[in-house]
Amino acid sequence: MAELTNLESKLAEVLGLAEASKGAAETVKGMLDDDEQDLASTLEQMRDEASETAERCTEVAGDFDGKKTAILEAARETKQEATEMMKTYLEGEDDALDGFEFLTMAEAGEVGHWAIVRKLNERAQSEAIQELVDWALPVHWISPGVKTPMRLLSDPPAQPAGAFGQVFGSRDDHSLPGWAIPAPRSV
Repeated sequence: MAELTNLESKLAEVLGLAEASKGAAETVKGMLDDDEQDLASTLEQMRDEASETAERCTEVAGDFDGKKTAILEAARETKQEATEMMKTYLEGEDDALDGFEFLTMAEAGEVGHWAIVRKLNERAQSEAIQELVDWALPVHWISPGVKTPMRLLSDPPAQPAGAFGQVFGSRDDHSLPGWAIPAPRSV
């Protein structure tokens, strides 16, 4: 199998984390109580975003001559590790709050990985990677998994507006300390 550069390895990791996120969203969806079913659409949105992320990463992996297979294999390993971490974290838990806490932690890890991919690409200057990062960072930076645990502990938000708005209100809601959406870099 081809040896991967740091950038290619991180691409594999974000792909594997996205694949694991699809399963994590479904697992947490299964933890919802009857009175929490309105959050199912939020989890479906998260799963859909993870699916799109995985598709985009797989497409970009094909741009690396002779390395797509190695990137996909490394992604499978990351997915297995992340899935095992989820199983360990949620073992014996059946409360959706615990599930959303795990999703919050996992999403933070994904954002960190995307920031590393962006930094590594400063040297590589891959246009395809830059476009992927510019798309992915804002999507994962304000994932519904971040604020939903707070919603489970409080009254519903005053301004529901679809799956995203039910949890966040709007993409301009920066009510968490230090909350900021990273601006896409110009190429």
